[in-house]
Amino acid sequence: MRDVKHLTDRERRFRALLFLQRKKQPLNRYRGLAEERPKRRRLRVILPILAVLLALYPLINLLLSTKNALSSVAKAPDPAPKARPLGGTLDSWQSFRIAAEALPLCRPTGDHLTAPLPDGGMVSYSFDPELQERIGTYLKESQVPYGVFIAFDPQTGRILAMTSHSSLEPGWAQNAFYTPFPMASLFKIITAAAALEMKRVTPETVLSFNGRLTSENPRYWCAPTRRRGQEMSLDVAMGKSVNPVFGKLASEHVGREALLVYTDRFGFNQALFPGTPVTPSRIEAPRTEGELKLMGAGLGREVKISPLHAAALIAAVANGGVMMTPVLADEITNARGERVTTPPPAPLRRLVNEETAGQLSRMLATTVSSGTSRKVFHDRRGRLLLASVSIAAKTGSISGTDPEGHYSWFTAYAPIEKPRIALAALIINRNKWKIKATHVGEKALETYFK
Repeated sequence: MRDVKHLTDRERRFRALLFLQRKKQPLNRYRGLAEERPKRRRLRVILPILAVLLALYPLINLLLSTKNALSSVAKAPDPAPKARPLGGTLDSWQSFRIAAEALPLCRPTGDHLTAPLPDGGMVSYSFDPELQERIGTYLKESQVPYGVFIAFDPQTGRILAMTSHSSLEPGWAQNAFYTPFPMASLFKIITAAAALEMKRVTPETVLSFNGRLTSENPRYWCAPTRRRGQEMSLDVAMGKSVNPVFGKLASEHVGREALLVYTDRFGFNQALFPGTPVTPSRIEAPRTEGELKLMGAGLGREVKISPLHAAALIAAVANGGVMMTPVLADEITNARGERVTTPPPAPLRRLVNEETAGQLSRMLATTVSSGTSRKVFHDRRGRLLLASVSIAAKTGSISGTDPEGHYSWFTAYAPIEKPRIALAALIINRNKWKIKATHVGEKALETYFK
């Protein structure tokens, strides 16, 4: 029992000692406890304020939303301006651009083809309605993968027809007139023009060569030294589109620098039709002798020309070497029915002199008489389908990738003595051919001269 009492007494003393130690603790502790009272006072003030703000939040939010809405209305951009009525005088390129933009809306109106303008005015096109309708229908009925056709009056620059079609990509047709495509053998016209104007050759000049007429490898074009190889005059070679002849003509008679001068004169790598949708035709300078030969022969794949440029080029040859400014609209009227003044036909630039143009005509005439277009323009008995009309023409063919297919070109003008029409047609076929560009050209000339 003593032991238990003894432990109990000790426990009592221990508790008493602990109580005394707690009384002697520093006042800092009590200060820390006392510091909590101001915080509680602050909360008594803050909490009611927060409660009031929460109660008023919907009203505040509504006021802010209204302010933002009013601000956004005040800062909102002005609505798109309405089309401004036409007036005054338009230059050639403004007239062309307005007519080109309205072309998708072109419809027959009496004896003309017209299209409405955004401001309420009207464009009356320079087209030959029958030619426009006939070729447009022919392209659609033939279901060409890609096809485009343009015809000019060589003396005035008036566009007589401008139509396109694609059975694969309908949207392609709208800009096909203005997009550059591989030029192919049409470039032989430029090679010949440079050589003729430099007085290096005449249409009757005979050149020797080796390899097939359609050879695409310049290494085989030079005639062996021990024998003369094949020989052909330039006018016959133009009609048959002989690659080795024009490749050698470019490298041995014209030269790189002179050929580039003539590509500039013919409108490459420049805005030949400023302010219009036409993308400039382009060319890359040849770096080697082999590339120069390929370019001269029309095998340079980086030489590209738009169908409209190609038509204007062949029309210039027909017009004695002078390229006319393209005219797409005969008349433009504004919303009030007033005729907007447009400039008369005007020369754009001279490509070659008149003598050279005449020499080119003699060379191009062989394309139909004995060259690459002979079959299309003759019946099975060899009789000319358009016997009363003399035709100068040039074909071209090459493969391409944009769009993918085989590119078939045909440019022509007629009659040679006094040209009334010049045209360019491009057909891009896939593996299964529909028609060639030559067929389109023949159909157009038949329609125009019937």
